[in-house]
Amino acid sequence: MSEKGIPTVDLSTFTQGTPAQRQAFVHDLGKAFHEVGFVAVVNHGIPKHLVDGFYAASKAFFALPEPVKRKYEVPGLAGQRGYTSFGKEHAKQSTVADLKEFFQIGQEVPADHPLKTQYPDNVSVAEAPEFAQLGRDLYQAFEKAGGELLEAIAIHLNLDPHYFQQYISNGNSILRSIFYPPITHEPASAIRAEQHEDINLITLLVGASAGGLQLLNSKDEWMPIMPEADEIVINVGDMLQRLTNNYLKSTTHRVVNPPREEWHLPRLSIPFFLHPVSDMRLDCLEACVTADTPLQYAPTTAGEYLDERLREIGLKK
Repeated sequence: MSEKGIPTVDLSTFTQGTPAQRQAFVHDLGKAFHEVGFVAVVNHGIPKHLVDGFYAASKAFFALPEPVKRKYEVPGLAGQRGYTSFGKEHAKQSTVADLKEFFQIGQEVPADHPLKTQYPDNVSVAEAPEFAQLGRDLYQAFEKAGGELLEAIAIHLNLDPHYFQQYISNGNSILRSIFYPPITHEPASAIRAEQHEDINLITLLVGASAGGLQLLNSKDEWMPIMPEADEIVINVGDMLQRLTNNYLKSTTHRVVNPPREEWHLPRLSIPFFLHPVSDMRLDCLEACVTADTPLQYAPTTAGEYLDERLREIGLKK
């Protein structure tokens, strides 16, 4: 267990290690996802220059005047591509909007691909031309690392190692750049991001520009999470929890406001929400349903589940 309160694993021991090292990684990752729902990952293979470049491009975009940013807000897409302005999204159990705005980049497929109608074109920003390309490159790097992590989880669950690959190839994943502006007055009971669980399979998060991320541990205590410069933080999403009948844990987390003396400081974070294709079945795995752990969820698909959540959080009407 690292000082940050969550386990740390080295992905290179799975991708390049001996059979014994791979087995140890599978055990450690599975244990972390089962007991904590969060893990820090080192040697993940995501190039630092891509992360740094996308951070810089994101800062440049969010520094644009509000009317300019709003040009890149696309009606009817439920925030799944382009810009979403401040105060639009809230946690599913809340009616108060989070203190954030964001920009999203999604999956790209060729024009003749069967899934093309499901994946709108990404939004290019004329005032920050490198933003979209850096985002695409980072998206692909996250997809690769996420696929390797899910391969280890498939092995942990005694599934075919490539079980998830068939579903995440050309999946509905989202790269989100989130900007939390400086807090200029007493918020109306809102924090930067109210407590929630992610909906997807797993989330990969590169280090934020400021602290504030907290998870709710098994003792019902809020615990701060701050990845080191060379780490990404991974957490289980509701889809993976649902698929495993609550064996793997989608842990509640939030982003709290800084101390008042730091209200003038903005916060930028970049999560990658790894989603499968919409027609993936999320019916609980048979091996995860036993006399001691009876079935907890009704059958559904990833697309149906995502649609329901987008309505719950206010992005889809």
